[in-house]
Amino acid sequence: MPWIEQIPVKKASGLLKQLFDEAIERAGRVWNIVRIMSLNPPVMQHSMAFYATIMKGKSPLSRVQRELLAAVVSAEVKCHY
Repeated sequence: MPWIEQIPVKKASGLLKQLFDEAIERAGRVWNIVRIMSLNPPVMQHSMAFYATIMKGKSPLSRVQRELLAAVVSAEVKCHY
């Protein structure tokens, strides 16, 4: 199994701490898909902004349709995220 170094939530500072705090406020925890980017907080910040735009931004698709599309694609490629 691959292993990628990660900064624990309790050891985060600066931008990373801010992003972790926002994740906890949003979801009650820091999901692995977010934590895996901990070594590069600017990438995490832009990734989360990109996700927010795709899932919550203006679109001809409803939020439910976008979530369903994400779930179907994840299932098709056997990705549990």
